[in-house]
Amino acid sequence: MALLLFSLRNVNDDEAEDIRDVLSENSIAFYETNAGNWGISMPAIWLSDKSQLEQARSVIDAYQEERRIYLQKEYQQLKESGQANSFLKNLWHRPISTLLIITAITGVFYLSVKLVFDLQ
Repeated sequence: MALLLFSLRNVNDDEAEDIRDVLSENSIAFYETNAGNWGISMPAIWLSDKSQLEQARSVIDAYQEERRIYLQKEYQQLKESGQANSFLKNLWHRPISTLLIITAITGVFYLSVKLVFDLQ
């Protein structure tokens, strides 16, 4: 029976490709399923051989730790150079969408609080 090794839902294409490469480099037998035509199936990487589970998990964990460190350094560099996204930058570059999102959040908050007080 196959074991779910790595879910690919909401995973960037470059990360999924890196995971495939890392598993192939370490001779770990796996296969992949996609989300299907309607996107309701489970996109994932599945392990064919249960005996390789520990090795596969350790390889993926090591890769993800390296990726986390790399992305944190990249974000820190963007932050130091002033290129990282912030609320004010979003407001400046996309004022209409930012204000619409703020309005939607405020509306949901208002309705939630109003409903609670109306029930009492």
